[in-house]
Amino acid sequence: MRIEYHPAVEKELAEIIKYYNDCSAGLGNDFLNEFERQVFNIAANPFMWIEIKKGVRRALLRRFLYVVYFRVVNQELVRITVGKHQRRHPKRGLGRK
Repeated sequence: MRIEYHPAVEKELAEIIKYYNDCSAGLGNDFLNEFERQVFNIAANPFMWIEIKKGVRRALLRRFLYVVYFRVVNQELVRITVGKHQRRHPKRGLGRK
């Protein structure tokens, strides 16, 4: 399955990586590796994740308190719409297509 990212996700990831690298050298890379690993898991089986709103599914990262929201566009495409901290407002980014 092909993965596509909402344009805002790249900015969010850059900010998160910078924050973690400022906390500890290399931690941002650890975050990015875990995020990418979860995206590969999503691509492998997108329907195993809980649907939190019509058409929007959620996958949690294990080590970091972050959540990935995504949409299954069709049988060949998954769109990652949000990467956010779990303490952010639950509806933040849900309207992204």
